[in-house]
Amino acid sequence: MSAQSNLRSIGQVLASLKSEFADVSISKIRFLETEGLLAPQRAPSGYRRYSADDVERLRYILSVQRDHYLPLKVIREHLEMMDRGMASPTMDSIRPVADSAPTQSKPTNDSASPAAAPAAGTPAQHTTQPPATPRPLRLSRQDLLEASGLSEPALADLERTQIVVPRRGTPYYGREALTLAVAARKMAEYGIDGRHLRAFKMSADREVGLVEQAIAPHVRRAGGNRDVSGEVTQLVISFHAALVRTAMER
Repeated sequence: MSAQSNLRSIGQVLASLKSEFADVSISKIRFLETEGLLAPQRAPSGYRRYSADDVERLRYILSVQRDHYLPLKVIREHLEMMDRGMASPTMDSIRPVADSAPTQSKPTNDSASPAAAPAAGTPAQHTTQPPATPRPLRLSRQDLLEASGLSEPALADLERTQIVVPRRGTPYYGREALTLAVAARKMAEYGIDGRHLRAFKMSADREVGLVEQAIAPHVRRAGGNRDVSGEVTQLVISFHAALVRTAMER
């Protein structure tokens, strides 16, 4: 049997994965391709054709998204390692998404290890590198609808309440707009609708106002030497996520 006869259409791939990944869609598969995570062959007619390796690659992406909530940036790094013939990182070695901000490496408590602490007078060497900045997304409104799976009326409602907005001064949507759109679609399945989302936004706007007022003196003192707003944003996101998780566990 020829290799060509083993290639599948995007519809066949979707059908083979749907029972395992309920929220996979043709739009999502196409979006992962635009992000550079998949590279299926193209038939002379222009249709996508997926090999068995392509399907397994897609299964890996969907699995780590669903089970470990990995962002696309981290998944891309894993795939690049696998493409170079290296083993993919074990899930135990992956930090949670909430902890994905750059951190300094922590010393180990194992005093028997010669690498446990630097020699006296020797500066500690930090091996953790800041993660690469993800490529900015530039989605048209139609792109956003396809990638998120939102209906036109649902997106219009999110735009009307300023929850999902284009980038300032452009008609294009970015990564945060896509995150909000996907989350809104999924929450709607649990009865969390526009009324609830508007309350979330009002709460977020109040939090931003409080934070901006509190950090204003620090921003002025730092000048352009530090991204104070960026640092505090990551702290607030982590703090807020932990508060919500704690409250939901009660």
